[in-house]
Amino acid sequence: MRVFLRLHVLDRVAIGLLATGLICTATGLLPADSASDAMTRIAPLLGFLGTVIVLAELTSRAEVFDVLAARMARAARGSYWLLFLLCVAFASVTTIALNLDTTAVLLTPVMLALASRVGIAPVPLAMTTVWLANTASLLLPVSNLTNLLAANRVALSPLGLAGRMWAPQLAALAVTMACLWLFFWRRGRRGAPVTDESGLMTAVPVSGPGSARAADLRPDPADRYIPPAVHRPADPVLFRACGLACAGFLIAILVADVPLWMASATAALVAVTAFALRDRSALRVSLVPWRLLVMVPGMFLVVETFDAHGLHHLLASAVGHDSGTLGMFRAAAVGGGLSNALNNLPVYLAGESAVPTANHDQLLALLVGTNAGPVITPWASLATLLWFERCHAYGVRVPVARLMGTGFFLATATVIAAVGALVLTR
Repeated sequence: MRVFLRLHVLDRVAIGLLATGLICTATGLLPADSASDAMTRIAPLLGFLGTVIVLAELTSRAEVFDVLAARMARAARGSYWLLFLLCVAFASVTTIALNLDTTAVLLTPVMLALASRVGIAPVPLAMTTVWLANTASLLLPVSNLTNLLAANRVALSPLGLAGRMWAPQLAALAVTMACLWLFFWRRGRRGAPVTDESGLMTAVPVSGPGSARAADLRPDPADRYIPPAVHRPADPVLFRACGLACAGFLIAILVADVPLWMASATAALVAVTAFALRDRSALRVSLVPWRLLVMVPGMFLVVETFDAHGLHHLLASAVGHDSGTLGMFRAAAVGGGLSNALNNLPVYLAGESAVPTANHDQLLALLVGTNAGPVITPWASLATLLWFERCHAYGVRVPVARLMGTGFFLATATVIAAVGALVLTR
């Protein structure tokens, strides 16, 4: 018991979910056939999730992200507006190509380090990361676990899903950029790094959603910043190997008809081999995302149990069977709302089974709600939980009131815009 209590709260949640799911299966609350089908369905997802995080961890260790961040700061040439655009592009591409959990875990520290290099508060960069980790996750199956499930359900290849979701993704990005600039990045809001009595870095707005005391802000030091020095990786061989592994992974999933788990496993193997030859100390068991690999099957089993005891009928009633415009907006609203109350992955799983098989557009609207909508509460998505943990580890305080106030505005506007784009491109 003492060992369990010493674990991180997210580890305890993951173990609790898996234990609950196994108990439900053992006691018959969850039929064995349903449990077996769920595990068969998520096996490739777990393979992908485990290997892509290892790939991303080693890519970060090889300083690929650090080099990109430094180049981004230098490419902006001291312009905060251009830096904003580059940060948005960096976070969006990382989410789309390497999945939202990778953005939350690995890009957050890079963005926080970037804040001190360009002389602004860390919170604008932190919020750029977490918001785009969610709202930029609509385009490809690799971007989000829910996308993998939806693509299988509607029989779309990676390019096929991108062909259907490009307009909603662009709409979501446009709204997110507008909200980021309005609430965090414009002059008078981005501030300069400050610390509170405990040494935690903080910066908060003086008005608007989630506003706080003006004393927590410092004026912007200038309209421009001094670009940082060039960042050179300590081991250029590892840098090139991991960079090529990531590039090969992207090419494999976008061009070749290769299963996602196979592409990520191959790229991860390249990175692991490079580190085995150059820096074996980096190859630790902790590279494997055990928490996610325990939490995801536990979550699936628990949701299947609820689904077997009435959740399906409840959600079917809430989502409805209308495949038209109103039905699409209704499905997205239910998905986004329940995701912030519970968590987007189990909500999508339950909602998917409630949507009629032939209603592909309604299912994609539900996907928009469960992907772009979970930006209000800290527990709405696993990516947000992981981001919150990273911020805490780096001493950055993001007030929950501010997170929820601005997040509510973003979620509402983004879901409406993205579903509207989905309707217009049917």
